[in-house]
Amino acid sequence: QVQLVESGGGLVQAGGSLRLSCAASGRTFSSRTMGWFRQAPGKEQEFVAVFRWDGGRTYYADSVKGRFTISRDNAKNTVYLQMNSLKPEDTAVYYCSAVGTTYSDYLPTSAALYDYWGQGTQVTVSS
Repeated sequence: QVQLVESGGGLVQAGGSLRLSCAASGRTFSSRTMGWFRQAPGKEQEFVAVFRWDGGRTYYADSVKGRFTISRDNAKNTVYLQMNSLKPEDTAVYYCSAVGTTYSDYLPTSAALYDYWGQGTQVTVSS
């Protein structure tokens, strides 16, 4: 079982930056591919970024490519999402997620392929 707790959300002006953190429990963190998703009011949940368990690959949604960076610190059981040049359309609740299968080589972008989720952290970008 993996428990995930996000933090770092808040209110920021357009063009600003935020860094989200996701702390994971358990001893299997380093073997799990981790992802970030977001959901804006009235919209479906959207893939943001994924970081493969071995650190070999990352993948981003086109809407955040070049502005957001996903990273992880296995010693701290934590995955991060650095968000720069924020736009009002980035406003959403951001969720951290973990793939259920350990040592998976895939970079899933579908929420259905993730088994563990945090409670979410609100990010609001004002214009």
